[in-house]
Amino acid sequence: MAEPDRHSRFLALLEAHRRILYKVARVYGGPGVEPDDLVQETIAQLWQSFPRYDDRLRFSTWMYRVALNVAISFQRREGTRKRHLAPESQEMLEVARDVEGPPSEDLALLYQCIARLDDLSKALAMLYLDGHDHADIAEVLGISTTNVSTRIGRLKDRLRTDMRSLSTDTTKET
Repeated sequence: MAEPDRHSRFLALLEAHRRILYKVARVYGGPGVEPDDLVQETIAQLWQSFPRYDDRLRFSTWMYRVALNVAISFQRREGTRKRHLAPESQEMLEVARDVEGPPSEDLALLYQCIARLDDLSKALAMLYLDGHDHADIAEVLGISTTNVSTRIGRLKDRLRTDMRSLSTDTTKET
């Protein structure tokens, strides 16, 4: 494919799926990791990897895979492996708006709980909430569909427990 055509195609695909970049950046951004820097880093990596993109895959699936790998590497490189919870964090509320429109208290609480998860679980939660089926999630994360099913079940249980706990803590404070 000629360079101008490749460039135009890349920009069109990027524009069509840009929400993915911002969701990943918001979930993996935080103390020491600026979401805008992460988006720029991801776009650069997507462009660099675009010649190897296989048209048989959905672009969104490939984009998630690249974005998650960049986010995790970027996070490690920036030395932010520590998990933080910021109840007042607007970043989680913005992600919630992207997913469902106006944020509810429950949705904001859900994203606070997701912020506490390890990298793989964050990615799993994000992909699941975005409506991807188990096969797509398995492909993006490089695990089996059986493993995805098992992890989603455990993740739901953990998030339910964490949300109850945070909800109880919030009620006690008021």
